[in-house]
Amino acid sequence: QVQLVESGGGLVQAGGSLRLSCAASGRTFSNYAMGWFRQAPGQEREFVAAINWNSGNTYYADSVKGRFTISRDNAKNTMYLQMNSLKPEDTAVYYCAAVFSGGYLPSTFHEYTYWGQGTQVTVSS
Repeated sequence: QVQLVESGGGLVQAGGSLRLSCAASGRTFSNYAMGWFRQAPGQEREFVAAINWNSGNTYYADSVKGRFTISRDNAKNTMYLQMNSLKPEDTAVYYCAAVFSGGYLPSTFHEYTYWGQGTQVTVSS
């Protein structure tokens, strides 16, 4: 049974940084895509970034490109999201997700199979 557990959220001032972690367990993630999504109150779940577990290829939403970096540590079965230059509009619950996908990097929430419980990120102005 796949489990994804996020951590690292919190309150930070605008311009600050946070690093989110997603610990994955329950299987090997070869040929999986892993992604980060976020959801603000009253809004739809929004794609942030994705990474191919094997190759490390990445894909970002335009809104975070140049500020956020997705990465993974295969030995620790953990994915990360380094968030720099945070803005108040980055405030949301952040979720990690996983799907068996080969080399494709999905960017819509309905394409992902497994989800974590989410971690709150709040950026104050």
